[in-house]
Amino acid sequence: MSVTLLVIAKEPRPGRVKTRLTPPFTPGEAATLAEAALVDTLRAVAATPAQRRVLVLDGAPGPWLPAGFDVVRQCAGGLDERLAAAFAGCDGPALLIGMDTPQVTPALLTVDFADCDAYFGPAEDGGFWALGLAEPDPELLRGVPMSTSTTGAVQRRRLVGAGLRVRDLPRLRDVDTAADATAVAAAAPGGAFAKALDRLGTVAAPGAGHVPRSARGGATGTPSDLVAGHGAARAAGIPPGARTGGDIGPVAGRRGAGR
Repeated sequence: MSVTLLVIAKEPRPGRVKTRLTPPFTPGEAATLAEAALVDTLRAVAATPAQRRVLVLDGAPGPWLPAGFDVVRQCAGGLDERLAAAFAGCDGPALLIGMDTPQVTPALLTVDFADCDAYFGPAEDGGFWALGLAEPDPELLRGVPMSTSTTGAVQRRRLVGAGLRVRDLPRLRDVDTAADATAVAAAAPGGAFAKALDRLGTVAAPGAGHVPRSARGGATGTPSDLVAGHGAARAAGIPPGARTGGDIGPVAGRRGAGR
């Protein structure tokens, strides 16, 4: 059965993504990590068999976008409406993920709906990192409260309540905080995200909270294997720690914080 793979994401611009990483990171550094996470995610999707690959994007695509993806602009509204609209654009089986789980692999994304109607990938924070539907129905997502510690449980109950046979994917940790970044990088040490974090300096140990960085440095440029220019946050006058809006993130909720 052919599947459409959807990635819902936000353009990795300083001050607009990964705001919960600031501090200890600057907005430019947080954008560097967001871009690296997106790069790893898109690479995994590109390597997964699919009928179609779609990036559902808030913002403009950049050099980080590989070939083989259709780009669709996110609609207005809450996250539930944006996810619903992404599925509404599919005319067959679809699996949707976000950009906050750079440890994802083609093996995790290779799904078969032959003996199930839905796939559900729970996130450690109570949200979900993946949602697959054999017959996409936007109403299965509309009205689900997003960005809470019970988002995943509510969404899964919605699937089961609709009479769908649900197959669970492995639970993954998504990147919200510096501690998350360290743990996820350790889970996928060869990826762009881990390399970007290594260049910036590990700032937190899993479960240990923030650890002071030995050197902040002056510039906040993007790693050389990604796209340059995220140091523009400081040039634009965005102070370290500024929060100008939550991340859209993947499909998971946040504990008391918007995306």
